[in-house]
Amino acid sequence: MITHIQGKLTEKNPTDVVIECNGVGYILHISLHTYSKIPDSEHLKLYTHLQVKEDSHTLYGFSSLAEREIFRLLISVSGIGASTARTMLSSLTPVQVREGIATNDVALIQSIKGIGAKTAQRVIIDLKDKVLKIYDIDEVSVSKGNTSKDEALSALEVLGFVKKQAERIVDKIMIEQPEANVETIIKQALKNL
Repeated sequence: MITHIQGKLTEKNPTDVVIECNGVGYILHISLHTYSKIPDSEHLKLYTHLQVKEDSHTLYGFSSLAEREIFRLLISVSGIGASTARTMLSSLTPVQVREGIATNDVALIQSIKGIGAKTAQRVIIDLKDKVLKIYDIDEVSVSKGNTSKDEALSALEVLGFVKKQAERIVDKIMIEQPEANVETIIKQALKNL
């Protein structure tokens, strides 16, 4: 199994990249989320998932291990293929997919092109327990109020703060003030960053 590919980025498109490694060019199919995370530098490392079929061997590339894990969970669901899972990760971030599953948010999952109500429900039914267990999410702590958190985090990222550091501080603020609005969260975070 190929777990990652590291080498020279020779071609970059919204749906795929080509990485040259020891004289061999590997095409990796990517989501828009991964595309947005790929730096413009020549050197690149992507985590991979190799899908072997009767007529093809296809490599999928991911900017993070977390995105690859969500992809693998999604393709384990009956009726969700690799291209549908990639579309899901192009429409939503891995965190949004994970939280949508954890909070039974059928509307969020169904908002993805090509996903109907039955498929969205099947994804949630099949993956909810796995997501809660793998990511150690307490069902009580998962709330719909995470949109404020997500908006605040994306605003802080735009301002140039490191995502992990901002996430830690925003999480602390959310524990202290669970009803805080986006503006309050950003103001508090800026004081602590």
